[in-house]
Amino acid sequence: MLSPLHLPLAVLLSHVLLRVKGYDLVKDYSGQPFFDEWDFYGAYDNLTLVWLDVDQAYGEGLVYVNTVGNAILKVDNEHSVAFGQKRASVRISTKASYAVGSLWITDMVHIPYGCSVWPAFWTTGPTWPNDGEIDIVEGINLMYNNGMALHTLPGCMHLTPPNQMGISGELDCSTPTGCVVTETKPNSYREGFAAAGGGVFATQFDVAGIFIWFWSRPNIPLSITTAATSKSSIDISDWGPPSASFPTATCNITQFFSPQKLVLDITLCGNWAGDPVAYSQTCPDSGPTGSCYNDNVVGPGDRFDNAYFEIQYVHAYTTGGVAPTPTAAAVAVTPPKTTSTQSPIGTKLTQSSLFYPSGAVGLHMERVAGIGLLSMLVGAIVGCLLCF
Repeated sequence: MLSPLHLPLAVLLSHVLLRVKGYDLVKDYSGQPFFDEWDFYGAYDNLTLVWLDVDQAYGEGLVYVNTVGNAILKVDNEHSVAFGQKRASVRISTKASYAVGSLWITDMVHIPYGCSVWPAFWTTGPTWPNDGEIDIVEGINLMYNNGMALHTLPGCMHLTPPNQMGISGELDCSTPTGCVVTETKPNSYREGFAAAGGGVFATQFDVAGIFIWFWSRPNIPLSITTAATSKSSIDISDWGPPSASFPTATCNITQFFSPQKLVLDITLCGNWAGDPVAYSQTCPDSGPTGSCYNDNVVGPGDRFDNAYFEIQYVHAYTTGGVAPTPTAAAVAVTPPKTTSTQSPIGTKLTQSSLFYPSGAVGLHMERVAGIGLLSMLVGAIVGCLLCF
């Protein structure tokens, strides 16, 4: 048993070990309880679909956990829809909100695709676009590559940094499209994604910026597979350059983003997948009328057989290690626009040493320093023990 003289050293030792790991797991959305901590939208969205509430979604079989423990969210593919009627789909958002200092990782086996299909895994604050939006996984119709974007009020710009692997499009984040980056790695969407066994998307929400990574199944870093299995903290130093990099130098993260809820949904048509120009480019031969709704939503459901998410997990981490609970003390990132019943997870508003632009080097040096300090502490503890 350690004497009182040893306690400060033991406490400092545990702190160093914690720092070496980096991010702490605070929420695990996986397995049978996957849907327990999500709210179902349960309302009409546009002229083509209706989001089901939780009872309807389970009753219609649009959400469930399959035999291997993966969460399924899907569009109704079993019923015919008459002209003027809507097809059923699902939109869910986390009950918890996640503040700056958070890291989100999702492992997906299948992403919805097909003509008229518009899937997204994204985040949003209480009021749009005042509190920001981060699009992590998004595509339409028969596109081949995933798209990532930020949506904000005017003043947030994206100037492509040298460490970004994706291709930048629109640079003004306040435009209708947002500031967009297109994935360049293969198999980030459509049949290729599923054929490769799926993959992992990760998003770092930091005061230094917002950074998004994608890895196809064969290329997932060991740090992620290890943390997913052990439900342990995670070290991101082996991740390499991000697909999309939105540094705070041209977009002040704490000014344009409030704590974010995670959202999963599958829209049909709408103002992007159903836009006449976008639709004609990405689904040129889908039907006789050239209309997203007429040629897809109306009619039999089997054309939506690939319109489903299959998700192994969504993991939320923070640098602060604050558990998601409604009674946790909230830290305002920007003045609140609406009243929220959930307190944000993560309270670190100081720049994380783990953000990518200096992360690989910075974290390595911190770990080296940490290991050196750890060796000194262990030596001091052993020395003190020998004194008694």
